[in-house]
Amino acid sequence: MQYSEIMIRYGELSTKGKNRMCFINQLKRNIKHVLAAYPDVRVAAARDRGHIYLNGSDYIPVAQSLKNIFGIQAFSPVYKVDKSLEAIIQAVQEVMLSIYRKGITFKITAKRSDHHFELDSRELNQVLGSAVFDVLPDIKAQMKNPDINLKVEIREEAAYLSYENIKGAGGLPVGTAGTGMLMLSGGIDSPVAGYLALKRGVNIEAVHFASPPYTSPGALKKAQDLTRKLTKFGGNIQFIEVPFTEIQEEIKEKAPEAYLMTLTRRFMMRITDRIRKERSGLVIINGESLGQVASQTLESMQAINAVTTTPVIRPVVTMDKLEIIDIAEKIDTFNISIQPFEDCCTIFAPDRPKTNPKIKNAEQYEDRLDVEGLVERAVAGIMITEITPEAETDEVDELLEDLL
Repeated sequence: MQYSEIMIRYGELSTKGKNRMCFINQLKRNIKHVLAAYPDVRVAAARDRGHIYLNGSDYIPVAQSLKNIFGIQAFSPVYKVDKSLEAIIQAVQEVMLSIYRKGITFKITAKRSDHHFELDSRELNQVLGSAVFDVLPDIKAQMKNPDINLKVEIREEAAYLSYENIKGAGGLPVGTAGTGMLMLSGGIDSPVAGYLALKRGVNIEAVHFASPPYTSPGALKKAQDLTRKLTKFGGNIQFIEVPFTEIQEEIKEKAPEAYLMTLTRRFMMRITDRIRKERSGLVIINGESLGQVASQTLESMQAINAVTTTPVIRPVVTMDKLEIIDIAEKIDTFNISIQPFEDCCTIFAPDRPKTNPKIKNAEQYEDRLDVEGLVERAVAGIMITEITPEAETDEVDELLEDLL
């Protein structure tokens, strides 16, 4: 037997009251984006659950993609069979024979949406349970916490069988909490920050600073590859490349070495905020972790943050490096992040950066620069690319590890 559809359970979305359908419709759009690589798949979403109609597409890669989409609590692959008692009995027996292992327990949970069907739910449970004993006389029935709970639903058009319940990513559908600009370098931390923002429904746009010839095409591709890894959690992401060479050369020429990092980050914050405003974003998101490097002390954060009144979200601010790496490995960004390409934050990094910079000093050094002109030229030169998901190809054994 071949799976015909995948049934989606929403989880946290069930708490959203009158706004529930707004969240569900956004989840439907996100699923369509992520599954765009499978043109035969059709997505439907009702108030109580969603349905992914496979129409002959391979179940395994589609399910692998679904596991990563925020807003899905769990999902189940489903068999579709003719709505006749004989066909349902045969299908139940085939399924149970295929999954039976010595010592397992089972129960049948029948639901009759079509009330014209010849048996009601209680009668179906009895008839189908007896049919299982006919082919597996040694199997044991158990009503509470059985090993296999075979669900049989009678709908208007057909009958549907399912027994697996596969854990989803949880969280909220990406896009339900507005848009934030993710300051994406190429390191380990910022993709993790983006992932955590996506999990709470924030639609992210990735802002990446490039300083050719000091940063290479490989560094740019690395940032784009990291962005592509994040698309599997909610769909397409806008990648915004910012030309930063002129600014970095000006800072290096006209500012003290100890303040190079502070001034660089202040310019990055200004530019990101300007792009945010033009693109109707609500927040700035970055991968700062408190005390990890010189620009991430509280004093440095204060001096850098002083250039904007926009809220700055730092999802990994209280995590240590090992905690961040654990998440990076989980979301498959770690191996890309450690590729040896320098980014804007490292090419002119001073030997002894200021760990407690003063805002007054930073402003004094910036008086030597055409701050507004530099920001305007950088924003005018941005290049925007839409990054789309890739099809998942993981094996079924990895998928089934997450069975609830």
